[in-house]
Amino acid sequence: MKKRFVLGILAAATAVALFSTSQFIIEGQLLEKIEKEYGFFAKNRVLALVGMMNKAQELDERGKLEAVNDFFNKTPYGLDKDVWGVSDYWATRLEFIGKDKGDCEDFVIAKYFTLVELGVDPSKLFMGYVKYVPLNIAHMILLYYETPRSEPLVLDNYNRKIFPASARKDLIPVYSFSGSALLDAKNVQLGKMLPASTRQKRAWDELKIIKKDRP
Repeated sequence: MKKRFVLGILAAATAVALFSTSQFIIEGQLLEKIEKEYGFFAKNRVLALVGMMNKAQELDERGKLEAVNDFFNKTPYGLDKDVWGVSDYWATRLEFIGKDKGDCEDFVIAKYFTLVELGVDPSKLFMGYVKYVPLNIAHMILLYYETPRSEPLVLDNYNRKIFPASARKDLIPVYSFSGSALLDAKNVQLGKMLPASTRQKRAWDELKIIKKDRP
């Protein structure tokens, strides 16, 4: 009887804790807009993202990295020319999910904003511009530094497992920048100047996922 009483108290406490925790949501108007612009399956992909985030918010930082990396790495790779009809286009997270296809910088941008929303300090996250040795091409990855002196972990859409940078012999670092410098990096395209008309500030994170307390 005593054991049952204790178990009952623990279950009640757990239920209260779960009931009182905050959750990520997305407003109906935005969902309608997404469905209208990108279709029914895009709306479902956004809802899947929100569901993943609600599960991942209870994890430690390494768990959050893995959950977000795994989620976006399920998206097919696509060249900008095929997806957007131009040689170089940096998609926002909403555009990336809406099209369900993108290239390396689109993966990085989507992962970055999602991790920040999950509470990862932006100062720990850097965009890494590298050379991918097997294909001899430029590539972009997301780097996570647990501390400023830590060896970074690599979140990548080519090699889908998270490894320390020293284990990625297939990557040669060229340049890295913080997420807060995203607009500046876009504006110079890592060395290529853009026309003035394209240098307007973009709403990189126009997919507004709200965190609120459950009623």
